[in-house]
Amino acid sequence: MASQILYALPFLAKGFAVTLWVSLLVVSLSLIAGVLLGVGLVYGPAPLRWAVRIFSDTIRGIPILVLMFFVYYGLPAIGLHLPSFWAAVLALTLFKTAQVIEYLRGAVGSIPKGQSEAAMAIGLTFRQRLTSVIFPQAFRRFLPPWINGVTDAVKGSALVSLLGITDLMQAINQVIGRTYEAMPLYILGALIYFAVNYALSLASRRLEQRFSFIRE
Repeated sequence: MASQILYALPFLAKGFAVTLWVSLLVVSLSLIAGVLLGVGLVYGPAPLRWAVRIFSDTIRGIPILVLMFFVYYGLPAIGLHLPSFWAAVLALTLFKTAQVIEYLRGAVGSIPKGQSEAAMAIGLTFRQRLTSVIFPQAFRRFLPPWINGVTDAVKGSALVSLLGITDLMQAINQVIGRTYEAMPLYILGALIYFAVNYALSLASRRLEQRFSFIRE
């Protein structure tokens, strides 16, 4: 078994690098898009709020796998051809963006309206109210669910193997096809995913402690 694992390590390392790259792209892009759209959902005009709400509810109601196949196989029907890698990244980013929108909406919505009213009373502009009053408080409540969403993104990245992308999961399957020893490699893959997500969980706890509210 040890020899099989040693044989597999170079292949798994390359696949793991792809997994991390996909996860990093999805987390970064969805954070930017989700925060912008989330602000639009909370503070934007009615047409924008309705558009963001429809997008969020629709995307969250579609299984990730169905969304991924739709992007990869459906978009070419309207003339938009994406490589499998970017089709997978786009599908995962759309799904995570819809979740980030809800994280932000909940975090901002949990801040008492009196905070914003007090900021208006002392003459702060809308932008100053957001950056100096609302967002610093909302960030503490946004962080825990977002970190949990990051771990979901890492685990969800395993689905990209279904589009032929050689990520960690696909690399494991390829090595199994050569060695015909499945269990040791699946266990190794599970341990790798666990190590990454456990590290993220520890980071989440430390960040929560760092930015937690003072409790009486």
